[in-house]
Amino acid sequence: MHCFCLYLFNHRTGMLNMLSRMTFLILIIFLSAYPLRAEQGLPVDSAACLGCHGDKISATAFVSSVHGKNGCNSCHVQLTDLSRHVKGQIKMERVRCERCHKKENAEHYSSVHIQKDVKCADCHTDIHSHRYWKKDKRIVVAKCIQCHDQEAVYRQSIHGKTVAAGNQDSAACNDCHNLHDIKPINAQKLNVSKAFHTKVCLTCHSDEKMMKRNNVFNVATRTYMDSYHGKNYRLGYPEKVAGCSDCHTAHSVLKASDPLSTVHPDNLVATCKQCHKHATSKFTKFYAHGEHTDREKYPLLYWTFVLMVGLLVSTFTVFWVHTLLWMYRGFIDNREKAALLAEGAIGHMPGGFKQYRRFNTRHIILHILVIVSFLGLALTGLPLKFSDQELSKLLMALFGGAANAALIHRICAVITFVYFLSANAMCIHFLFFRKDIPGNWMQRLLGPDSLCPNERDVKDITAMIRWFFFKGPKPTFERWTYWEKFDFLAVFWGMFAIGGSGLMLWFPEFFGQIYPGWMFNVATIVHSDEALLATGFIFTVHFFNTHFRPEKFPMDFVIFNGQISKHEFIEERRDQWQRYEKEGKTEQCIVKKRSGAFFDFFFKGFGFLALFLGIALLFLMLYTFVTALH
Repeated sequence: MHCFCLYLFNHRTGMLNMLSRMTFLILIIFLSAYPLRAEQGLPVDSAACLGCHGDKISATAFVSSVHGKNGCNSCHVQLTDLSRHVKGQIKMERVRCERCHKKENAEHYSSVHIQKDVKCADCHTDIHSHRYWKKDKRIVVAKCIQCHDQEAVYRQSIHGKTVAAGNQDSAACNDCHNLHDIKPINAQKLNVSKAFHTKVCLTCHSDEKMMKRNNVFNVATRTYMDSYHGKNYRLGYPEKVAGCSDCHTAHSVLKASDPLSTVHPDNLVATCKQCHKHATSKFTKFYAHGEHTDREKYPLLYWTFVLMVGLLVSTFTVFWVHTLLWMYRGFIDNREKAALLAEGAIGHMPGGFKQYRRFNTRHIILHILVIVSFLGLALTGLPLKFSDQELSKLLMALFGGAANAALIHRICAVITFVYFLSANAMCIHFLFFRKDIPGNWMQRLLGPDSLCPNERDVKDITAMIRWFFFKGPKPTFERWTYWEKFDFLAVFWGMFAIGGSGLMLWFPEFFGQIYPGWMFNVATIVHSDEALLATGFIFTVHFFNTHFRPEKFPMDFVIFNGQISKHEFIEERRDQWQRYEKEGKTEQCIVKKRSGAFFDFFFKGFGFLALFLGIALLFLMLYTFVTALH
């Protein structure tokens, strides 16, 4: 009967037209003389409610809504007695949606909406006709537009237009802000805000399948993560770098070809100046998403990368093979010497433990500066290069964050320039001003005391290779071996490659006024790969040549005290010893006062610490490469 009356009321039949509205209400009251109570476990009949409220609530819309199967007192729980309600004896209170929608309510109560006193019905204004949204993003956008004026900007963006066209892959409000768990963009917590403006973009743009089916540049995420900005974001310091929305904006995202786009060539200077205040048109030539593996689009980056990889592979191949051959041949040599010594075939050298001066104080100081600066650069640079590793995040946290790591990196870079300039000053002094070395500057440059390669080094390399393969004796060296000369000259090459590119990346706005922006892409590749070459070479080849070869293991302490025994002098540099004997210099090199116990203890501890740090960083690099292969 209630349903019949409801039908009459909503469809305005002839019978209903003959009855006055008051008569109809009396009929409803009469039908409710025996009220259905919630305490009895039965819902109040919705038809009875719609008999009075039908002017505001459409019965057809309500029945077909998501709440159509519910009784009115499922939400209006105070409605326990219909007759008392009609008489105004039951006060209706606010509907509590959380009784059913617990998950949504929990998200809402932790959202920014609750702080602004936004209630469920403020968004769900159609609560009596609400239908399943079927993931149609246009419905969400329509709701958000009711309050947020940014939506007008959004609707003109590439995202807004494609959503309006029915593309459910395109980003709508809920894709970035969620439906109910809407977090505040807190300007006081810059890291939270900056992370949000990048994280939400990566969610979709890292989905290669989605990007491919929408014909969208699908390497944006990877190229961003490979950049300085992306590496800092991945390490957990997004507030220090530019995120996606800093360049592309949050809501007004347009194609680069659109004159209104923030990344349109005409607008790039203004966009870059948000962070780089002295940016110029040359500066904006930087490839924000340049991919060094794309030969067609970025040939300069591609060939720079190929060149650096070729340098890495060739250098490591030559010197690692050299190291392995030396390791095996040295092991055999040591076994033979031990056997001869045990048989008494080799006698002890008279005065073999007498100490001779190999390095003076300035050499020791410069080498300590090299160790400190190199380890500092490696410890702060490698975590950035391998930013996807958890250990890298731990190292950054130990430094107190990316900003502190960058400061330490630059201090170590300054130290590097100090010892590099000092080495140049020493070279000039050696060539033109020293009185104890005969000859003109050219004779000194190619002489036995020089670190410049000469004809003798070719003979030494040939003899060393023959020794590796048991074809001849081990060569007797002069003051400097060919591998020591290589190490020294590598500093000069490294300073131009690493130092030059590092200065460009340190002062981009200054160099951006001189060079086009794509030079920073080249500098990034060179700086990164050359640093990898330097660290890999030092922690493998140099460590072996200096400390791990069988006759020196576990450490050669000469660089810390500058002293070498007579036995080592003759064994390792026989030709220098013989030359000094002829020139009468050996007695001048005798150490009159040996280093003290505390000195030895302190610097041996320092040396082993540096050695272990280098080995640890080597394992970090190896682990990263292994995981990358998987």
